[in-house]
Amino acid sequence: MPNQYVLPDMLEKIYENQLALEAALMELTLEVERQGAGVAGENVRGALHTIGENAGHIKQSLAKLRADSSYK
Repeated sequence: MPNQYVLPDMLEKIYENQLALEAALMELTLEVERQGAGVAGENVRGALHTIGENAGHIKQSLAKLRADSSYK
C-alpha cells in the first residue's frame, strides 16, 4: 500500500487550504469594507498579503519536492 501521507501530498493540501482561506477572507473583507469598516479591511488585507506570499512559498517548495525523484 503506498504511503498516503508523503510530504508533497501534504504540502499540496496545505496549499489548497491557503487558497481557500485567502478566498474566504477576501469575501469577508469586501463585506466589512462595504459596511464602512475600512480600518478592519486594511488589517485583513495585510493578513491576506502574508497568506498570499506564504502560499507562493508552499507552491514553490511543492514543485521542488515533486521534481525530486525520491518523492514520486
